[in-house]
Amino acid sequence: MPTTARVARIHEYGPPEVLRFEDIVVDEPGDDEALIRNTVIGLNFVDVYYRRGTLPVPAFPAIIGDEAAGVVEAVGKNVENVSVGDRVVYGDIAFGAYATARLHPADRLVRIPAGVSDDQAASAFLKGLTARYLLKEVIELRPGDTVLYHAAAGGVGQIFVQWAKALGLKVIGTVSSDAKAKLARHAGCDHVINYSSEDFVAEALAFTAGKGVAAVFDSVGADTFRGSLAVLRPRGTLVQFGNASGFPEPVDPFELAPRALYLTWPILPHYTSTAEDLAIAAADLFDAIATGILKVDPSNLYPFSQLIEAHHDLEERRTTGAAVLRVTAADLT
Repeated sequence: MPTTARVARIHEYGPPEVLRFEDIVVDEPGDDEALIRNTVIGLNFVDVYYRRGTLPVPAFPAIIGDEAAGVVEAVGKNVENVSVGDRVVYGDIAFGAYATARLHPADRLVRIPAGVSDDQAASAFLKGLTARYLLKEVIELRPGDTVLYHAAAGGVGQIFVQWAKALGLKVIGTVSSDAKAKLARHAGCDHVINYSSEDFVAEALAFTAGKGVAAVFDSVGADTFRGSLAVLRPRGTLVQFGNASGFPEPVDPFELAPRALYLTWPILPHYTSTAEDLAIAAADLFDAIATGILKVDPSNLYPFSQLIEAHHDLEERRTTGAAVLRVTAADLT
C-alpha cells in the first residue's frame, strides 16, 4: 500500500526559503528496495551546495539530503540484508533524505547495532566514514606523524581528531574563532590555530620546528590551499576534499617537485562503492562509537519542521559539531 510522506523539496536554487514542505505519495518498494520511515536526518554542508546550485540537482522539484537513520517498514522480494523493524542508516545517495519516509536501495542500507542510537548514527555516518577513509585509506600514516586538519571544530573535524589521536597521530587543528578553538582542543588537538587572527603557516611550521607536517586535510579550499602546500614536509601529502571557500586556483605540477609533494582530491563514494566495502567501513565506525573512541552525539538538534532555520545556521557557520533533524509526531500528521 502506498505511503504518504512529508518532504522538503526545492523547485529552484536559492536561499533556505526555497525549501518547501509538501506531501507526496511513496510507492511500495521495488524488488531490491526498502521503505524507510526516517527518525533522524543528518545535516551536511553539501546540502547547502545542492540547495544553492553550487552542485546541480538532476531535476526540479528535488528532495535533497543524503543521510538519515530510520526503521524499515517494508522490503522488496529480493531483499535479504535487512528486515522489517530493523534500525538502519544510509548516507551515500545525495537526494531524498529530507523526508519522513522514502524508498532506498536495500544493499546501501546498514543496520545500526545496539549501543549506537539513531541520533548518533544519523549525525556520524557520513562524517565518520569520511574521517575514516581520510585517516586509514587515502595515505599511509604512522603513529607519531603530525598532520594538520582545517576546520577542526566541524562535524568531520571533531571525529577526525578523536580518531587520529587514538591512532597515535599528533594533530594541528585550524579554526575560525576562539569558541571553535575550545571545541578543537576538547576533541584532542595537540595545537590549535585560529586562522582568523594567526598565520597558520607560521604557527604550524613553528610547532613542527620547521619540519612541516606529514599531511594536510583541507576542506576549506581557496582560502587555505596555498598555505596547506607550504606547511607540508618533504614527501608530504595535501588531501583536498572540499571547497567551502571556493575552488583553489590551479597548481602547476612542477611546483610540487622541490619537496616531492603529493596532491590528491578523494571522494567517499570510491571508498564505499561496494556493499562489502560499505559494511566493513560502517562496522569499523560503529565499533569506534560503541567502544568510546568516538563521541558523536549531535550538538545541534532541530525538529524537521525547523529545516529552514537549520539551513540558515549551517550556511552562516553557527553550528559546531554535528547537526541533525529529528522527525517528530507532528511531522507525520
